[in-house]
Order: sequence, then C-alpha cells, then structure tokens
Amino acid sequence: HWHMIPLFTAQPSGKNMEDATSSNPQSIGFTEKLKSWLSWSWTYICAVWFAMVLTMIYVLRSPLKLQDTLTSASVFLNTLTPKFYVALTGTSSLISGLILIFEWWYFRKYGTSFIEQVSVSHLRPLLGGVESSTTTGLFSSVNGEAEPRPSVSECKVWRNPLNLFRGAEYSRYTWVTGKEPLTYYDMNLSAQDHQTFFTGDTQQLKTEDTVMQKAWRERNPQARIRAAYQAIEMNHECAAAYVLLAEEEATTITEAERLFKQALRSGKREQRVQDQITSLRPFEIITGKDINLLVYIKRRLAMCARKLGRIKEAVKMMRDLMKEFPLLGMLNIHENLLEALLELQAYADVQAVLAKYDGKLYGMFSPEAASRRGLSTAEMNAVEAIHRAVEFNPHVPKYLLEMKSLILPPEHILKRGDSEAVAYAFFHLQHWKRAEGALNLLHCTWEGTFRIIPYPLEKGHLFYPYPGCTETADRELLPSFHEVSVYPKKELPFFILFTAGLCSFTAMLAMLTHQFPELMGVFAKAVSR
Repeated sequence: HWHMIPLFTAQPSGKNMEDATSSNPQSIGFTEKLKSWLSWSWTYICAVWFAMVLTMIYVLRSPLKLQDTLTSASVFLNTLTPKFYVALTGTSSLISGLILIFEWWYFRKYGTSFIEQVSVSHLRPLLGGVESSTTTGLFSSVNGEAEPRPSVSECKVWRNPLNLFRGAEYSRYTWVTGKEPLTYYDMNLSAQDHQTFFTGDTQQLKTEDTVMQKAWRERNPQARIRAAYQAIEMNHECAAAYVLLAEEEATTITEAERLFKQALRSGKREQRVQDQITSLRPFEIITGKDINLLVYIKRRLAMCARKLGRIKEAVKMMRDLMKEFPLLGMLNIHENLLEALLELQAYADVQAVLAKYDGKLYGMFSPEAASRRGLSTAEMNAVEAIHRAVEFNPHVPKYLLEMKSLILPPEHILKRGDSEAVAYAFFHLQHWKRAEGALNLLHCTWEGTFRIIPYPLEKGHLFYPYPGCTETADRELLPSFHEVSVYPKKELPFFILFTAGLCSFTAMLAMLTHQFPELMGVFAKAVSR
C-alpha cells in the first residue's frame, strides 16, 4: 500500500474486507441473564440501600446520641492547631503523589492503569459485569455492535523479506554503538525458520544436519559459528553451514557473497548426488530442505548483488528465481524485486509487479473532480493511496517525514505494526526523496486519513479494524532502546488524572495553611461546622 505513492500514477489496490468476526448470536443461558439483570439493577439497589441507611440513622438519632457526638467532634476540631492541618494536607499530597508516580510508570510500561486493571479484574465480576478472564476483549464495530478483539496469538509475525546480514550489518551496528539491534524473541523466530527450512524431516537427518539443527538453536553467535565449522569438517559440501557463516561470520557483503556462492555450489552438488541415488526426475524433487536451501541462497546472492551496486544483475536473479519457483510466493521475493526496481527508477516495471501480486491498480477520483480541486488525476490518486496506506499502517509517515528516528529493521515484522513501518522506511526512504514532491504531498495529506476513519480509531474504514495486539508484539520484536509507536494513542486513564488533581489540590492546601495558618484555621472550622 505504500509502494506506488511516490510515483503519482496509480494507487495500490485493495478491496474492502468483510468483517471476519461476525457470527450468529447465541442463546443466553439463565446465569447470563441473571448477571445481566443484576448489573442493570445494581444502581437502583444501591440507591434504595442508601435511602434505608439514612432513614435508620434519622429514626435512631436519639438512642445513638448523634447530637452529642457531633458536638464533641466540633469541640475537638476547634482545638486543632494549624500545624495539624499542614501535616494532614502535606501527608495527603505525598501519598497521592506516590500513587501518581506509580500509576504513570505502570501506564508507560503496560499501557493501562493499575487501579483500573485491578478494579476490572476483581471488582467488576463481583458486581455482575463481564469477566476479565476471557482472552478476547470487546470493541464496537462500525454499526455499533460488539465484536471480539484479536488476541496476541492472532497477530501473525512474518519474516522480513529485506532483512539485513547479521555479521556484515547488524554486528557493525553493535560494534559502533554498543547496542543490540535484535531482540532474543526475533532471533529465536529466525532460528525456528532455519530449522524448518533447512533441516527437513528429522528422521532422515545426516550427522552434519543434526549438528546444524543444534547450531541454529544456539544463543551464542560464536557457538553457532563453531558448530558450522564442525559440520563442514564432517561434510565439506554442507551448504547450510556455509549459509550460517555467510550470515554471521562474514563482516563484509563481499565476504558474505563469496560464502553464499560456495554454499550454492555445495547445494547443487548435493542435489545432483541425491538425484543419482534416488533416480528421480527433476520436477519430482522440488520439495524438501534442499530446494528451500537453494532458494534461500539464490535470494541472498541477489541481495548481495543489490547491496554491492550490481542492481540489474540483482533484478535478473530475482526474476529468474520467481520464474523457477512460482509456488514459493509466501517468501515475498517480489518485495526484493520492487525495491531494486525502484532503485533503477523503473516505475513501469514496478506497476507491473504490483498489478501481478497486489491485484488491480485503480483510482477513485474522476478527472472532473480532480480538476475542481486543483490537482491532477495522478496527484488525486496519490492522495487516495496515501489515505489507504496510512489507514493500513499509520506508523510509516513519521519515519518517512523524519519526525521519528529510524533504527535497523528487525528480522521479522508485524503487518500494520511499528516493526513493519521501520522496515519499510529503512529501505524506501531514499526512493521517496528521489520522487520530487512525494514527501511534500505526504506531509500535507497523511493526517487527513484519521478524519475519515470513524470514531473510535479502532473501527475500520477500508480495512479490518486495527488489531489491538500490535503494541505487545512490536515490543517483542523491536529493541528496548527504541520508542515503539502506538496506534491509536492511549488516553490517560482516569485515575492518573484524578491522583494528579488530588496531589495538586492537597499540596496547594498545605502551602496555604503553612503561609496563612490563622485564615486557613478559620476556614477549616467553618467548613467543619
């Protein structure tokens, strides 16, 4: 949804998605009906109970000697000195300030109020409200009906098709800054990917494959590299070992390319040996770890060529790879091709690739409407594309407009999340700057998207409602030193505002009582009467 905007020629495609969460209403049991009735009637029950308490106090005012008790309390208050009021208001201000600090810290860390969370978790079920133990919350749809919010497990994480090289790029960042650009969660997902793609059936593993399977699981980079060398000693044609060395030991792209070429030669030799042993035809072996490994190696070689400036060679390698393995579309090789074509400024080819993989390209504004607004049809299409792209991922504009600092992209991204925005802007900001007027148009129009989306912001307009689990997943994928972009912006909880007001009010009373003790003493006695 962001690729075509700098071109001013067409907008990325996309159809309005149907609400997948709709379901037929189910019958409500007797228990649910009872809870609903109790929740509805609780306000009236409390009012009746309060009225009964007041009536009982009025009836029993003489036996309880309430008048004498009030007189004694008034005498006690009159004997209090201003120092007591200073201590009282100062202590109240201190306690409310500590609560405010804790609430603010908890909100910044977990995105919710501690008091509200405890109230919802423990008090609301007792009062007949919705139990908080369910894994899916509720939010309103466009038509006002309640829909289940996706849980964290429903936020699928995808492999970043443009991920960097650990040894030649990520490690250099660590050497310079002393910061780790990858999280353990992100690297663990990569290890799982490598085991799935490169080891295949565990019942048919060779000795070197077993070593490599353990190598991918190693947390220490040096342990992984030692395991790769151990696998090469067992079998000099172990392509997976050369892949690991190219990814993690090579400190330059040139060195990584050399190791990937060695891995490709080893992989082809191993494949020819397997063909001779099994006597299978070529089209019958395009399955399993050998093909996955060869596709991965060829793709990384194309990315090496792109990084070393041989862009046309990289484009050819990517096109050949997509033609040779058309069924491996889930690897998103076309994303690598698009970035290389944008670098060549081959915008017609970019349109063709987008039309093939993203569907039909179209514009929603007629020439008459465009001319009335003073913009060309292409510019109006670009404005519409910006609106669609911003709704799909609202985190991208601040990175493209350099309102937020960029970091190295993670190895995995979350669709519509901050991790995807970081990865896109990292590789495509240069293309936006090259397209004259693209960033200016984005600057003038991107905020208008939020006026189109119905309130609240969780409701969808052209796409699914924005998922509520993106913040949690992005915090797992992005390093701790990066300030994760959150959408929609969370409003400050009521208890933070309440404790802030209480702290300020009591502090003001303490200061006034200390400065004007006699006047505040008269005021306190007047209020207590």
